[in-house]
Amino acid sequence: MRIGILTSGGDAPGLNAVIRGAVFTGIQVHNCEFVGFRNGWRGVVEGDIVPLGMPEVKGISKQGGTILGTSRTNPFEGIGGVDRVNQVMQENGIDAMIAIGGEGTLAAAKRLTDAGIRIVGVPKTVDNDLSATDYSFGFDTAVGIATDAMDRLRTTGDAHDRCMVAEVMGRHVGWIALHSGMAAGAHAILIPEQKTSVDQIVEWVTHAHDRGRAPLVVVAEGFSLDTMDDAHSERGLDAFGRPRLGGIGELLAPIIEERTGIETRATTLGHIQRGGTPSAFDRVLATRLGMAALRSVLDGHWGRMVALQGTEIVHVPFEDALGRLKTVPEDRYLEAKVLFG
Repeated sequence: MRIGILTSGGDAPGLNAVIRGAVFTGIQVHNCEFVGFRNGWRGVVEGDIVPLGMPEVKGISKQGGTILGTSRTNPFEGIGGVDRVNQVMQENGIDAMIAIGGEGTLAAAKRLTDAGIRIVGVPKTVDNDLSATDYSFGFDTAVGIATDAMDRLRTTGDAHDRCMVAEVMGRHVGWIALHSGMAAGAHAILIPEQKTSVDQIVEWVTHAHDRGRAPLVVVAEGFSLDTMDDAHSERGLDAFGRPRLGGIGELLAPIIEERTGIETRATTLGHIQRGGTPSAFDRVLATRLGMAALRSVLDGHWGRMVALQGTEIVHVPFEDALGRLKTVPEDRYLEAKVLFG
């Protein structure tokens, strides 16, 4: 069997480990052959493929990014479509595909599978917002990077008696903010699921400062104050017509300083959370998902993705991961809220 692999959407630490897990197992155990599509769905539409053998995947599990490249291309736009994808697969002798990506990638994969193309999915989202899987690879690394950054911010905050505001990723959900904020001992965690007033934020910051602490506020990029209708956006639209979020930390810092009299600085971590070496947890999870995706292909589980539930890797329909975000439950936020101020 000849299998094509693609990575699509935003990059995430662990993508290369997924590729290695599938290719290594497929070649060593099942005598499969692999090719990679360059730059996600764009490579599928354009027929831009590269060989994926043992030399190509040697030692890549510890590397960040993706050796195949990625893009946010829609396979149904331009020269794309079901007929074009079928043509490319037939011309290159490709029997099935493994698509590694987030909600947009999996939605496209489902549409193609519904049209008869043989695809298995692997969930990828640093934000950890995909339903049907307990954790997605890249999330643990992002939390670790954010936590380390906050630890550093706290030392400079302590030195200058400042309030530090750390803005982290989280377009619609606050998982990274919640986990990294709790790990770093933040005095306030602001997430998209919980609109909060300026008065409440000021109360938390003031209380921490009165206790002799340099306050640390963690805010997800998609957070909104209770007076805001939408998340803060000042960077236009992305390729899918969605607002480019970011800048809420810079918006909050002067408000906090004005209301409290405490010098306040904001830092946006941005893409640094995606970069670098994946954590050990993400390497293991990604490898297991890659191996499980190969088993799904061999078993003909088309239109399904692999997922982590508990400690087990399971196979679920694409639709279970689509159309519903995995948000932070109220009880998880209340659990963290006890530690604020």
